[in-house]
This record gives sequence, C-alpha cells and structure tokens, in this order.
Amino acid sequence: MPRLSLYKPEKGNDYRFIDRQASEMFQAGGTDVYLHKYLGTNTSSDNSTADQPSYASTQVTNIQDLLFLENRDRTYDKEIYRIRGLYNVQNIDFNLSQFGLFIDNDTLYMTVHINDFIKYIGRKPISGDVLELPHLRDDFALSDFDVAMPRYYVIEDVGRASEGFSVTWFPHLYRLKLKKIVDNQQYKDIFNQPAKDANGDPTNNTLRDLISMHNTELQINDAIVQQSEIDAPKSGYETRQYYTLAVDPKTGKPLLETTDSTLVSASDTGELASNINAVPQRSGYTGYLLGDGFPVNGYDFGFGIQFPEAPATDDFFLRVDMLPNRLYKYDGSNNIWVAVEDAVRMNMTNNNTRNTLKTGFINNDNYTYFDAVTADYKNLSSGDTQIHTLIPSGTTGLYVVLKLGVTVIGFVVADYPNLLTTYQYVSPAGMTSSMTQINLPTIDSVQQTIPFDGQWTVTFYNSRVAEKQSLSQALKPRADL
Repeated sequence: MPRLSLYKPEKGNDYRFIDRQASEMFQAGGTDVYLHKYLGTNTSSDNSTADQPSYASTQVTNIQDLLFLENRDRTYDKEIYRIRGLYNVQNIDFNLSQFGLFIDNDTLYMTVHINDFIKYIGRKPISGDVLELPHLRDDFALSDFDVAMPRYYVIEDVGRASEGFSVTWFPHLYRLKLKKIVDNQQYKDIFNQPAKDANGDPTNNTLRDLISMHNTELQINDAIVQQSEIDAPKSGYETRQYYTLAVDPKTGKPLLETTDSTLVSASDTGELASNINAVPQRSGYTGYLLGDGFPVNGYDFGFGIQFPEAPATDDFFLRVDMLPNRLYKYDGSNNIWVAVEDAVRMNMTNNNTRNTLKTGFINNDNYTYFDAVTADYKNLSSGDTQIHTLIPSGTTGLYVVLKLGVTVIGFVVADYPNLLTTYQYVSPAGMTSSMTQINLPTIDSVQQTIPFDGQWTVTFYNSRVAEKQSLSQALKPRADL
C-alpha cells in the first residue's frame, strides 16, 4: 500500500503563461511601492517571563507578549524593497452617518503579484509590513521642513484576491488591507530614520519630526487640561463664597448683633451673650462633595500633622496626615477637637496630588517594607540633610526608610554609595563609638531634605514588596517568589 503524502499539483504551461501576463500588467499599469520588511520582535534575555519569553533569534513568527498577543517592539529591515501594486484611488469623503466625523478613505486595498512579491522580498506579505506610497508624498507641507511628507501604511490582513484567479483556478494575486500608521512603539524603527531632502541626502530631522502628531497632540491635551482646571478646578460644589449664619445650639435661632444692640457682660445676659458672636459649628450647606478643608466665613486656621499645644476656643486646624485631610474645631468648654469636615473636593486632573484612595492606587509607586534589621528614633527638623543615628556602624540593610506619621521616605542603599557613612558619637559618660550617619542623596539634581519637624523613625529593612501589583502576583504564595 503506497505511503500517504501531501499532493502538490503541477501548474503546467498554462499557469506560467497567464502568470507572466499578470506580472506584465503590474509592470505596465501598477505603481511603485516601497516596502519596509518586518523582521520580527526584539529578542532580549533580560527580565524574560513566561508570557514574555526571550527568543534565540529574531523571527517573524515570534510573539513578544503571549498574554495580549502583541508585538510592540518591532524590528524592520534597514533595506527598503520596491514592489509594484494596484489599488483604486479614493476621494476624501467624510462620513456623517453616525455620531462624530469620520474619514472613509483611511483604509486601502491593494493587489500585488504573488510570485513577483516573493521573488523580490523573499517571503509572502504578512501583517506588520509597512508600505510607503511615493506618489502620495506631500510636496507642499505647511511646515518649514524642506522635504516632502511621506505617506505610510501597514499591512493588516493578507488574502488571495478574487480577481486574481485565472481560468485554470490558480491564484496569481494577493489582496492587502492597508491602514495608515501612527507614531507609536510598534513603528519606532521607521520613525527614527533620518529624513532625506530632495537630493536624497539625510537631514538633521527624523521621520518622526516630519509626520508625527505626538508632540502636537500632547500640547493640545495639556492646553485642554489647563483650561479645564481653570473652568472646574475641583470636584463637587463651591460654597466658600456663601456666608454661614451662626445659630443658638439650644434654640436654633440666629445669633445676630444689630446696630442698636448694647453689649453687656455675660453675668447680666447669661449664656446668650457668650454666643452672640459665636463661630458656626459647621457649614450650613449639605450635599455631595462640599467639604474643602476650609473653615466657614473665611476664618483663620492652621495645619499640620499634630494639634497645637495651646489652642484657643473656636480655633480651626487642618490635619494633613489624614486621608482625606480633616478640618477640626477646638471646643474650649470640653477641651476637645471636634471634626468639622473632610477635604473631599479634589482637582480633576489625574496626578499624585489627588489624595483619594482611587488615584492613590492608580498612581501608587510605594512599597511595603518588612524584615527589619534595626531601628532608631530621631528628632529632625525640616530641611535637614544628615541624620546622626545611634545605629552602630557596619549595620546595614538593603533599604533605609524614614517615617513620620503617614509620610514614608525610602531609599535603596545600593543606588546611593554615600547614603550610609560613619561618625563618632560621644555618649554623656564621655565614651566614643562609631555610629551610622545617613546622608540624604541628590535625585535628579534636587537635594533630598526632611520635609517636616518631628520624631522620625529610622529603620533598615532587607525586603520590600510593591503596593501596586497584579492580582496574580499579590495572591502568589511567598514560597513561590
């Protein structure tokens, strides 16, 4: 019994004759197309994982990210190939049939000759190949660059064109679906190439400088955000411009002073005289997102991470070590601080200044430290750059953490060689010993300093875990790390 095998039919002379005619049709009536050949993803052995493996060589079949099925860091051939193609030129028509404004001609369908393409390129077209159409170059751009603006398309899909099947039922043409490319990570190999002038000489500009809208879009976005912060600086409702009337806490009647009233002592009028100029207990307005951390009627207030030692009655104080910040009012009769409101109104821009739990997670770049080696307590002043600890010299850990309340400052010892040094400590008994001195480093040309006065905890740790991490990483047992 004969062995089964794949059967490859002989195409015969009829196929070759028709194929030559199809090729001549493209040579005579087609247009030149410059092709940037996709070689594959960058291969790297650093920080490779199961879902983002490293490969021994660059191949078009490599998948950079197996989880999202993406090839973000693409490599393209430095040589540019020329092929011939046919497509229907389209008018720029705007589609108003749905919400918004859309252009229908941003997708092209081009046909190429199968055998000619494989002959010149060395393989069939695949998704990721980038085509430049030289006849669509814009020679009259509005910029001051003395070069023409090229037009690039990427192949999104490849199939056999229905019009490319001959009477012998064999295909001769590929049909390519093309989409305009934008400046993103996938095409950085192309956008980083130097632009050439009319003589073909390279200029000081890259293709990104010519055709990328990245910087312009950032400027537009920043301008929109800036104007939005002016029009709506904070969430919720603004009530600071309204006057809040003080009332008698027993009767609920307003406490007013008129021009014809005579101020008398409290012994003559009783309790009412002491309340005639009383500060309102809280804002008279209730609703969604009203608390802004400011006292009513523009009263003065202080702020910090601990209450003042000698407050006066009706003093306001904002605790900035709470999330959100909380405003208190001092009740002198009961000698207690009473919570008035929380500063829940935040700016609308998504940045680290928004002290909410949601943005605190999204923008969270903090760590949780454990495996403590040693600790010390030091009274430090704002602006200090050196800390003389009572930790014996030679004691070290992987991380140095300074903590005061909710303020945590951490440093990686290996990143700053001069972070830990030695100084001579003289005890009250006159004994001298070597202790550890912490020198706050300079980061991005900015000298780090102690931000607040108070008793700081200085701790050396050997381990830390990022507070923001994937769910699979957070649920992974410690033994698997």
